[in-house]
Amino acid sequence: MVERTEPDQLTAILKAASDPTRRAILTLLAQHGPQKVTVLSDQFAMSLNAVSKHIKTLEAAGLVTRRTEWRDHYIELQTDPLSEIDSWFADLRSIWAQRLDALDRIFTKEAAKDD
Repeated sequence: MVERTEPDQLTAILKAASDPTRRAILTLLAQHGPQKVTVLSDQFAMSLNAVSKHIKTLEAAGLVTRRTEWRDHYIELQTDPLSEIDSWFADLRSIWAQRLDALDRIFTKEAAKDD
């Protein structure tokens, strides 16, 4: 198994992406590019403060960054942290592939004995 250098970062990313509202924010940012917080907030049936809390969670996980121009806060998607999720799932697939290969060898060996 591959060891992670920053397991807390993967946990933060998975927790942030586990919420449907936060995933919707990420989708909007992927579709439309950087957006003002107020524009993002208009897309949801919740207060600006509630959307801001979701954005802060995404920022803490490194999934978005904030850029301030005068009084406007622009939120931008950061896709680099998503590679941590891809890598973790690839490791899981690799482990299961090895187990399935071992099981296949056992079945093949048993089938050869029966012949």
